[in-house]
Parts: sequence; C-alpha cells; structure tokens
Amino acid sequence: MSQIDSTPAGAEPGARQVGMDAILRIEGEDPSMSPRGAGRRELPPEETVAPQSKANALPPYFWIAGWALVIVVLIASFGIWGPEMEFPTTISRTEVETDNGGTLVLEKTVREVIGGAIDDAVDWITREISWLFDGLSSAVAYSLVAIEDVLKWVPWPAVVMALAVLSFAVGRWRMLGFTLFALFFVGFMGLWENTIDTIALMVVAVVIAVGIGLPLGVLAARNQLADNLLRPILDGMQTMPSFVYLLPGILFFGLGKPAGIFATIIYAVPPVIRLTNLGIRQVSAEAVEAAHAFGTTPFQLLTKVQIPMALPTIMAGINQTTMMALAMVTIASMVAAGGLGDNVLRALQKIQPGNGAIAGLAIVFLAIVIDRLTQSVAQEQEDRRSAG
Repeated sequence: MSQIDSTPAGAEPGARQVGMDAILRIEGEDPSMSPRGAGRRELPPEETVAPQSKANALPPYFWIAGWALVIVVLIASFGIWGPEMEFPTTISRTEVETDNGGTLVLEKTVREVIGGAIDDAVDWITREISWLFDGLSSAVAYSLVAIEDVLKWVPWPAVVMALAVLSFAVGRWRMLGFTLFALFFVGFMGLWENTIDTIALMVVAVVIAVGIGLPLGVLAARNQLADNLLRPILDGMQTMPSFVYLLPGILFFGLGKPAGIFATIIYAVPPVIRLTNLGIRQVSAEAVEAAHAFGTTPFQLLTKVQIPMALPTIMAGINQTTMMALAMVTIASMVAAGGLGDNVLRALQKIQPGNGAIAGLAIVFLAIVIDRLTQSVAQEQEDRRSAG
C-alpha cells in the first residue's frame, strides 16, 4: 500500500509529518505495542517491575565454603575409614568367656537400647493400668454387641428399603440403583452378617474418633501452641504403616474386636482433627470481628459463628475419617476383629482369589455407599450456608 502524502500545502518540502512509529522510538517504547488509549494499559510508577530482592539469597562464598567442606569430609572419611562406612551403632561391647574356653562378644546397639526401653514402658503400662484397658474393652465390646444385635434383629428388607430411600434423596435414580445392586450383591453372596459386623465396628470407631478429634481440632484452631504440638504427631500418625497400630492394640486389649477398634481410632482420627482445625481457621475475620462487636463470649463465638461456618469442612473431615476407619477395620481382621476383613484374610490364607475378590468388592460397594451418604450431608450444609 502506498503511503499518502499528507504534507499541507505551503509547507517546506523537506519537512515531513512525524509518524507514530517515530514518536514511540523517541520515547523508547516498542512500536509493535498498541498506542496509548487503544487498549494499552499504562502502569503507574509503583506497579513497574522492580528487580527481585536478594535479601534472602545466600552469598556466593557460602556455596563455595559448603562444597569445600563436603569435599574435605569425603576425603577424610575415605582416608580414615574407607568406603562402605557404617554408622557407629554399638553402645557397649562385653566379652564373656564360654565353657569351652572361648570368648563371646556381646554388643548392645542404640536400637536395642531404645527398643528395650519402649518394651519396658509398655509392660509397665499394661501391668499398672490394666484396670483402665479392661474397662475400655468391656465398654467397647458392649457397644459393639448392642449395635450388631439391633442391626441383625431388623429384617434385611427394611434395611435395604431405608438405605434405598436415603440413596434416592442423595443421588436420585442412579444412586438408588447402585445402592440396591450393592446391597443385593452383599446379601446373595452370603456376606450380610459380616457386613453388619463391619458396620458396627466402623460406627463405634468413628464415634470415638470424632469425639476425640473435634475437641482437639478446635483446640488446635484456637491455640497456636497446641497446633504446633499436634502437627508432627498427626504427621507421624498418618505416615505410620497401618499394621503397626495393631501391636499396641494387642498389647493393651489382647486379640479381639476392642484391639481392632483401638487401632482403627488411631489410624482414622487425624483427618477430623486437621479439617476441623482448617475449617475454623478459614472462618472470615470480618465475621469474627462482627461477633466480637456484638459482645459474644468465646464459647458463643465458637458455637454460633465458627463451627456453623466451618461445618462443611468439618463434615468433610468426618467423611475422610469414616473412609479410613472402614479401611482399617478390614486390616484389623488380623487381630480377630471379624467382619468382611475376615473373608479377605481367609481367602488370602487359603489362596482363594474368587472369595477374596467377592469380599473385596463388597467392601468397595459399602465404602461407596457410605461415602456418598456422608458427602451429601456436607453438601447440604454447604448449600444452606450459601443460601444464607
């Protein structure tokens, strides 16, 4: 396209109108950018990009000194101990003469000392506080028997119909169809009584876990010291292998359902503590300030403002605790806790993949139904809060 000469008549021939590109070049700006007023946003001086602060950056000599120290330690270790160096775990070494005139060296390591101290502490607890564990075991066993008797006394068609009504209220026809399929699968596979046992175990464990977790979560939300103390404990509880929790259950309660419930509580309680803490901390500061302005007491602030506004998050924590309790109750069959885990354990011992798959599917179906029902309660609370 040829450029139109717009030089006014009478102007000097050498004078030309300065174009926009030239103006932008003079101002030091990029001609390819849109001109001012044409969608281009001018940044105020305070929004201009400033060089990143290097206050937290480590100086270069730190890295030089650090890597030099690593090399010195490496050379010294190779020169003194050689490759494949082992940790010095031995605390004491004793030489004992044998009957045949030889010498036997007895070593005591750090792990043996710490493990022995823990064993002695557990022995003392089981010996001196046995009355407490006996009382807890009796109370848990009584609760389990009561729940199992009630659920087994109710005819299975009534239980199926009640769960069908709840499922239809939650997810309409799709959830209703899945719930009926899951319940009929459990019943026709001969797993109804074991499912009732699993539900009873899970209900008792979840009730106790929630009763412990909610107050601890509230305490952690309102006290930073408690939060700092609980956080590493909860991290350890959630990363510890689940089979480890069976050991104190057996030591304190012996084989049986109380031991399984004890292990399940330890395994399942962290989510409700964490999410209760999180939910209360996420309550808006404006709502808390408004409550303070009206003269609410700390207890009124907790019960009338913070817990109601944090209820969806708290319910999500209860949902996660319920799912983890169901998973742990299955593993607790290894300490004779019973339930559907018993079927999985027997199938594993007898190498019966068919029975193991059937029992596993029953556990999966039960978990899905419980998860959808508990999630619906949290969603309903969230909808009510959103509606105002």
